Amino acid sequence: MSAVPADIQVKNAPAIAGLSFRGFAGESDYPKMLAVIEGSKHVDHLERSDTLEDVQRNYSHLTNSDPYTDMLFAEINGEVIGYERVWWDKLNDGTTITYSSVGYLLPEWRRKGIGTAMLGYAEDRLRQIAAAHTGPETRILSIWANGTAEGLTALLESQGYKAARYFFEMTRDINDPLPEAPLPPGLEVRPVGESDYRSVYEAHVEAFRDHWGFREQSFEEFMQWSEEPDFNPALWKVAWDGDQIAGQVLNFVNSAENKEYNHKRGYTEAISVRRPWRKRGLARALVVESIAMFRDMGMTETALGVDAENPSGALNLYLGLGYKEDRRNMVYQKPL
Repeated sequence: MSAVPADIQVKNAPAIAGLSFRGFAGESDYPKMLAVIEGSKHVDHLERSDTLEDVQRNYSHLTNSDPYTDMLFAEINGEVIGYERVWWDKLNDGTTITYSSVGYLLPEWRRKGIGTAMLGYAEDRLRQIAAAHTGPETRILSIWANGTAEGLTALLESQGYKAARYFFEMTRDINDPLPEAPLPPGLEVRPVGESDYRSVYEAHVEAFRDHWGFREQSFEEFMQWSEEPDFNPALWKVAWDGDQIAGQVLNFVNSAENKEYNHKRGYTEAISVRRPWRKRGLARALVVESIAMFRDMGMTETALGVDAENPSGALNLYLGLGYKEDRRNMVYQKPL
């Protein structure tokens, strides 16, 4: 059993009766974290379905983040009302390190200065981490914000963050007509077996290496997906040129989300084409084949996320295939 963490003094914390802060207590905190997520998502208009197993799995695979030194919990009279975690990433551009945080606070305790104090604590911890990085890289504070989480976006803007990049969540009615989109000559879609997972990983990394904000995962990190209940490579559409992967769509169905929100949705995600096979209609063909698969499975819509400024023109491709913007999210940044 983990020791009870000591109280943490947080600068500029509001004077609220019973308010205190502490560090991470171990696995006993997971149900409390889940309760805060569940208590926050409806106010923030977020569609997400989390289980205790999800939290446990995610926190067993953290990268560049130690929960015992990099988390802060807010309590009222000993009951957790919010928490914050920080981490850092060295990006593939070789010139940038991002220092990030994620936080949740129950709606009834917002607009009282608690969130501002927690963000300030996170920034101070990230500056401590950055002080140990002696390279020449540019250092940036970077936080993902769902566009519907109005309280978070207002907080970030009040603290000097600016929207640096926009990302769209897009959906498509499954019954909208599908265009003709044959595979380029010489390519074929074949089932993927366990022996192909590393090739899928390597093709994914190669295709996304030059994308904005990309950090290359290890193969072990990539395969953490296999521990999730909805991991199903039978849904993937992988195009081969002989023994080489030319492009792929790593489709999946989030069963828990579909059940909670009464969706019949399939995700056409992780869409990529390796450079030698680009500009030949391969991505279009694979997405169309994926949509048709989900239609045959009885889904009513497909969905994906896209960088609005994707250099390969992905947004225009998806618009041309009938996807429509459903939500707009942002990455907020400011210099460290």
